[in-house]
Amino acid sequence: MLWIALVDRIGSGLWASVSVLYFTYVTGLSVAEVGTLVAVSGAIGIAGAPLGGRIADRLPLTHVLIALQLLRAAASLALLTTDDYVLLLVFSAVGSLGDRAANVLTKLYAARVAGPDRVRYQAVNRTVANAGWAVGGLVAAAALAVGTTAAYRWLLVGDALSFAVVALLTRRCGEPPSPSRTVAASGKPVPTTTRATGPWRDRTYLAYVATETVLFLDDAVFKVGLPLWIAHGSDAPHGLAPLLMVLNNVMVVALQVPLARFGATTAAARALLLPLSAVFALGGVLMALSSTGGTVTATLTLTAAAVAFTVAEMMHATVSWDLSVALAPDTAQGSYLGVHGLAQSVQRSLGPLAVTAAIATGPAGWTVFGAAIAVTCGFQHRLVRDRLREQPLSVPPITVSEH
Repeated sequence: MLWIALVDRIGSGLWASVSVLYFTYVTGLSVAEVGTLVAVSGAIGIAGAPLGGRIADRLPLTHVLIALQLLRAAASLALLTTDDYVLLLVFSAVGSLGDRAANVLTKLYAARVAGPDRVRYQAVNRTVANAGWAVGGLVAAAALAVGTTAAYRWLLVGDALSFAVVALLTRRCGEPPSPSRTVAASGKPVPTTTRATGPWRDRTYLAYVATETVLFLDDAVFKVGLPLWIAHGSDAPHGLAPLLMVLNNVMVVALQVPLARFGATTAAARALLLPLSAVFALGGVLMALSSTGGTVTATLTLTAAAVAFTVAEMMHATVSWDLSVALAPDTAQGSYLGVHGLAQSVQRSLGPLAVTAAIATGPAGWTVFGAAIAVTCGFQHRLVRDRLREQPLSVPPITVSEH
């Protein structure tokens, strides 16, 4: 699965950094049309997480993953066939739907394969994925230097081919055992007799997902908050923004696996929420302080803030990988993780609004922003206390091909 993560993210890195430019310069869309396309396709993609999780509780997980990767490949190639706005919107929405579903099912695969070692497995997987993003981004940057229509189209072809390769690699992976599906000697699935509570009726889990939406706001800080604050709220040079993104990526690649050991058990993961709250609060304070001095002070404090939010990102990832599974019934892991996937999807819509509100409020806004996330960490720490199961997942780990 590690090779799969690498190839998948290399392809995503090729396209993610140039998609807006492709729609602008190749298909000739206006700024308003591009914005609407991205927003609508992203909104439709939100449904991919719960839909994919529900299907994975009923069908072989690897088969569903293969189908989703082929769907993503087809959607990417379809974008090359038309300049019609409606069709571009439809194809983008289909790709977004497949992307969100595939992300959740990859996490579900890790949970079923790695069992109690799921946090370390996810940490290694995320490290490899970030490396893939970096490689894809560098290739995209080189293509942009050429600046031709053909270069843009080849990046999109590369994105589609990466999904096709991932589908082929997934065929070589073993099907992990599933508590929701039992396979008889004949090879046919036998439905489980255990009735699982649906996530949509589980108020505690839904409240947990709501808190997760807030804790994922670090993503909006790097994609929207830092660049805008550098441009409008501090004296830092504008060139600092991409450097802080590089710093974020390098730190995740270097430190995600070592940090994962602090959340290796469910109890440890829950305990990690308390120091996490302090790190989020520190990040907000540092953002506020960046407006109080000149260029040097702004540069140093913004770099420190980026470090703090990156540490928070890695700590939260460690906590989230464990708690999202530990709070779910074994017989409905797919459905529950699908609902948990909504947290990131919703954050992508609401996150930019939250950070722009902080920017509009000024330094005090960033202090409140960090404090609000810190309070949410404390609330989540208390919320999950009575639901956590101390025993590891009932699904034993199996050996799968990494090629």
